[in-house]
Amino acid sequence: MRSKQAGFRAGAGLVLFLPWAIAVAAPLWVGRFDPAQGEQPPGWRIERPNPNTPPTRYRVRMWDGVAAVEAWATKSMALLARELDINLAATPVLCWRWRVDAPLKTADMARRAGDDFPARVYLSFRVPPESLGTTDRLALAAGRLLHGEALPDAALNYVWDNRHPVGTWQANAYTDRARMLVLRMGAAEAEHWVAERRDLGADFQAAFGHAPLALTGLAIASDTDNTGETAHAGFADFHFVGKNEDCA
Repeated sequence: MRSKQAGFRAGAGLVLFLPWAIAVAAPLWVGRFDPAQGEQPPGWRIERPNPNTPPTRYRVRMWDGVAAVEAWATKSMALLARELDINLAATPVLCWRWRVDAPLKTADMARRAGDDFPARVYLSFRVPPESLGTTDRLALAAGRLLHGEALPDAALNYVWDNRHPVGTWQANAYTDRARMLVLRMGAAEAEHWVAERRDLGADFQAAFGHAPLALTGLAIASDTDNTGETAHAGFADFHFVGKNEDCA
């Protein structure tokens, strides 16, 4: 089976001048969805790592008062992806909301046969060339021959899991160039919107031991091609803020 990590190719904020001369940058929005714009949000595209696998279905809708991307997966896998060019030095914190109807039952991210999630958020990065060892360089070169030059140097996946505790780090079952971090686990928070805030630079440092060179892309997915299960999830309000700034 082809690696699911292989399929993802990869305005300045308004400044408010307050009376006491403190400048606060507005959030940098990268995923503010509008149902009036159609089924697929502008600037986003469907990525299918394996063309022989049925694609997850995505559409934009209002969901409990939230303008969101809804994902339905039934024995399926596809990413909804967009390119990014974010200055992580200025705005390293990614904020968003997501929800799932239920966790998967038989998934296990430690095994290829269980590498499925009802919801995940995928970030792709370029890294400093000197951070790649010979084995990594050869593996990436081989991967790009198979999957194209846009295969990222490294990736972070934030996942809603069914068995591993929140805070678990795990190398992806297909490649250690992608690292998984469990942000939510189980059904306790299912059927509700949950807000997230992650410092991407800090998480990348924790995962790979060095800082990234650049953030190049963002994708969302509901993914059930290995387990054959069904998942229903929502994603909304992706934006970047400064390290000491609040999410919108």
